[in-house]
Amino acid sequence: MTSSADTPAESADQGADQPEGAARPIRANSVLPARRTPLALETADGLTLVGEVSQPLDRAPVATLVCVHPLPTHGGMMDSHIYRKAAYRLPALAGLAVVRFNTRGTRSVQGVSEGEFDGGDAERFDVAAALEYAEFAELPRIWLVGWSFGSDLVLMHGCDPVVEGAILLSPSLRFSRPEHLAVWAESGKPLTALVPEFDDYLRPAEARERFAAIPQAEVVGIDGGKHLWVGDAERILDEIVARVAPEVGPLPTTWAGPMEYADASAYADRTVAAFADVPVPGNSPSEG
Repeated sequence: MTSSADTPAESADQGADQPEGAARPIRANSVLPARRTPLALETADGLTLVGEVSQPLDRAPVATLVCVHPLPTHGGMMDSHIYRKAAYRLPALAGLAVVRFNTRGTRSVQGVSEGEFDGGDAERFDVAAALEYAEFAELPRIWLVGWSFGSDLVLMHGCDPVVEGAILLSPSLRFSRPEHLAVWAESGKPLTALVPEFDDYLRPAEARERFAAIPQAEVVGIDGGKHLWVGDAERILDEIVARVAPEVGPLPTTWAGPMEYADASAYADRTVAAFADVPVPGNSPSEG
């Protein structure tokens, strides 16, 4: 695995430095200071995956999030909005390192990962490559965060000795099987499932029944939530931080230091249901 030199976050002209002490609201596209480094993750089966690590600018991280994205054939990518906002905010607000990557065959503004979508099987090499990077880089206290299809990848392939615990967003349990849950149960590692009240695939009551196979699993129903978490990013980031860095407390909603603003227009046509009927052009399983 290799990485290129640090690069700044994408920003617009409106992101001029804020006068010292003058706090501004943190908006959906606010980008707070961090060291952001593009990554090239090398898999054991010979592919190169596009990724990025975001770390606190002026201190060592207190913990690490390795983010595994939703279904790539239907819009999921390392830039899916919860993960973008985690990378934009959490290094500065919570002292966390955030590792994001495109699984095989997945494309985003960050670039295209080699290979083809494999329905969760060969993606085991992708998860392993991201964890190997985090371990090699000596990032502390590694937690996996999986969203939808990504939650299945975490359950199937993420119970690694270097992993402290896992947080699942909108878990679908569509690809993972009982034997995968049994591995997590035996490990004793903490696992939290954040389940939307109005999820399209798995709602809180059924989630509690199915995750009962993992005695230490915590299932949190999110009132009013939907599968894509549109409008709920702040709540989800708070829930993640509460488990990974509880000493931080609720995240602030304003920032008094330098702030840039990302251009989110490139993602306007990518907010689709993770299992929608119409695939996103350019991310079909047959394309590399």
